[in-house]
Amino acid sequence: MTRLVTRRRLAAVAAATILAGGGAVALTAPYGGAAEGDQPATYAPLRNAPPAYSQAPAALAAALKCPPSLAGNRTPVLLIAGTGVTPEQNFDWNWKIALAKRGIPQCTIALPYQGLGDIQVAGEYVAYAIRTMYGAAGRKISIVGHSQGGMVPRWALRFWGDTRAMVDDVIGLAPSNHGTPAGDATMSSCRSSGCPAAYAQLAAGSRFLEALNSRFEAFDGISYTNIRTKTDEILDPGGVPTAQASTSLTSPQGRITNVAIQDVCPADQSGHRLVGTISNTAFELAMDALTHDGPADPGRAKAAACATTLMPGVDPNGLQGNFSRLGAMSDAAKAAVPIVREEPALKAYVGGRFDVEPPDAAIVTPPLERAQLTIQPTRLTAGRRVTLRIRVTSSNGRALSRQRVRVLGRSTRTGRDGRVRLKLRPKKAGKTVAQTSGNGLPVAKATIRVVHAPKKRS
Repeated sequence: MTRLVTRRRLAAVAAATILAGGGAVALTAPYGGAAEGDQPATYAPLRNAPPAYSQAPAALAAALKCPPSLAGNRTPVLLIAGTGVTPEQNFDWNWKIALAKRGIPQCTIALPYQGLGDIQVAGEYVAYAIRTMYGAAGRKISIVGHSQGGMVPRWALRFWGDTRAMVDDVIGLAPSNHGTPAGDATMSSCRSSGCPAAYAQLAAGSRFLEALNSRFEAFDGISYTNIRTKTDEILDPGGVPTAQASTSLTSPQGRITNVAIQDVCPADQSGHRLVGTISNTAFELAMDALTHDGPADPGRAKAAACATTLMPGVDPNGLQGNFSRLGAMSDAAKAAVPIVREEPALKAYVGGRFDVEPPDAAIVTPPLERAQLTIQPTRLTAGRRVTLRIRVTSSNGRALSRQRVRVLGRSTRTGRDGRVRLKLRPKKAGKTVAQTSGNGLPVAKATIRVVHAPKKRS
């Protein structure tokens, strides 16, 4: 018999986890205030050339976890965890299960220091994830993020402008789009004792947030769904109207829905943590956005949203354990978190170089990496054994190892040098297409022609 889980009991479980301290501190501690110092006179134009990554390519690649293939007719989803939380802690026991049951492929990106470091650097990881997933899927992707994870994609979209054409939906679950209101007292503490960089950047009025929301808060071609809760103990303590909430966006560009879960299901009293981990109201609003054109329509999602308390995939019996693991860090990981006494300086690319938008010719869009398949010989004879010499490289020339290659019903994988040999005997004449897949890149193809064996002379 399924045990009934009441919303009051869920809130009690979450509150107990918060009060227990330990690994949960990163989610519940108040953030610091804005750092002193002059604001930049201008911010980068919307069409500014995207900056180069400051992080090592290997570090960026290692942080992105995706299934072997993103190809198919479903839009893949990038999941981004909240401050101080790993993707596994935030999504393994809820969202990943629920999306998989609906046939939606998903990837996760692990932010440095579990999101406690400089959020500008976290933005590079998100920009990399967007570009890589778009290249692998060959279509736009969508993003679902909790808390900081719902805000940081906007940094990538703001300063890596080429990514705007690669994203369909940005769905924030209690996103900290305008920061946390409690700042002055905590920043005073940060200055005396130090605090993680992200705390200072997430304070309302910080230079980071001013840069994030400069010029436009949203962009054409992207749908934004910002899901808040009126019982948020971090972003809007005491409750404020949705239009003035930290989570909400206002922009002449983009298609935007700002919604509180209580305006859809009044009985859902989920707080900051619950709205991004177990709230069925938040889940159904997100799914409405993912499965329809444009942002979520609260009226359309209401029936499914209010039908139950827990989102799909959540085991009621595992709530306490999963909540207790939110924000858990090893002693070594805690010791590695950069501690600051002032908000980190804005990166050079944040400052604008132009008083007006540069012409389209100034836009730099880095080419997406693709696989290239080369097979020799390309002309085979039916009935005759042949050894194919196969090579797979990326569009920038690097050898692709462990790349799967299929040709004439046979399958093999490339070695470390991106090469492999395959012996086969084609049976029928005609044109055939070989293809290769792997390494998160789109499928590449090559054409081979099989001809009839010459007739023997009598």
